[in-house]
Amino acid sequence: MAFNAKKWFITCMITLFSVTALLLVVFWIFDPYFHFHKPFPFVSYRLYDERYINDGISRHFDYDLIITGTSMAQNFKTSEADVLFGVKSVKETFSGAAYKEISENLERALSRNKDLKTIIWTMDTNAILRDKDYVAYDEYPVYLYDDNPWNDVNYVFNKEVWYHGVLNNLLMTITGQPSTTFDEYSSWEKETGYENVMASYDRWEEKAPEAPGLTEADIEMVTGNIRQNFVDLVNRYPDTTFYIFYTPYSICWWDFMNQEGMINYYFEAELITTEMLLECPNVKLYNFHDRYDIITDLDNYRDKEHYAAHVNSMILEWMAAGDGLVTKENYMERYEQERQYYLNYDYEGIFAE
Repeated sequence: MAFNAKKWFITCMITLFSVTALLLVVFWIFDPYFHFHKPFPFVSYRLYDERYINDGISRHFDYDLIITGTSMAQNFKTSEADVLFGVKSVKETFSGAAYKEISENLERALSRNKDLKTIIWTMDTNAILRDKDYVAYDEYPVYLYDDNPWNDVNYVFNKEVWYHGVLNNLLMTITGQPSTTFDEYSSWEKETGYENVMASYDRWEEKAPEAPGLTEADIEMVTGNIRQNFVDLVNRYPDTTFYIFYTPYSICWWDFMNQEGMINYYFEAELITTEMLLECPNVKLYNFHDRYDIITDLDNYRDKEHYAAHVNSMILEWMAAGDGLVTKENYMERYEQERQYYLNYDYEGIFAE
């Protein structure tokens, strides 16, 4: 039988297009980063890779509250927030993020979801004294963030997405594994306590002289950081309530600031931040730096900053009850008490154990 090149070519093309179409359908169904649609009830999903999946959660999930922030928010449980605040919540955290990254993600979420009426948002203490445009990561999957369909080829034909996302979700679905819950998403369980904190704490041996107050350039930097990444966003969405809280780092973080001679420097920046946020009527600002029972007990921490999941649970309870709320009437008294406590704390006693 003579070889028919034309027939062979047509057959190959049909086969190629058919296989490609089948793969595209499979990809669309399992869509691991929720770029194209909301999750299907018959598919099991693994929630992972925060900077890839969070925008899809914002686009397509049903919710009216977002819990967001850095790793300090990773152990929050949406199931607890739902009960305490009477909402349907999602969690979108960004490990190691600066203010700008989180603010831009919230802008996208708020612009797409008109039902989003409540935000729970970490005010990471160590990021106040940074430039407004500081970012922790240089490479972002911008093809997932925009509305340009043409650059979605970077998503659909990405072998890493296929291997770690599509095939993983397919296997989970076939084997009957449940989807990752928002309680589990990005959460961590690590050993806490004095020995674990000290294992990662590089303390300055000698205390540095106390730094002078903020310069005009420092004040401009702090003001620009808070205005761009908090105040401007908050003011654009006056019907949304923003629960913003200063993250309660451990006493070892305060020791570190003390050894650097930076406590007063930090407190001046915090005061500027507080006064700016208190001018926003839709912000509920919380400060848990006076929860000394938590902060001085290193059993609550894995390192000098990160607290364990039970502290996240307490923070939700405190905010739902209004405990720790900062107001125009009480902020200066709270500020002075907090400042005096950390200026006069016996830090050497931490290391007497």
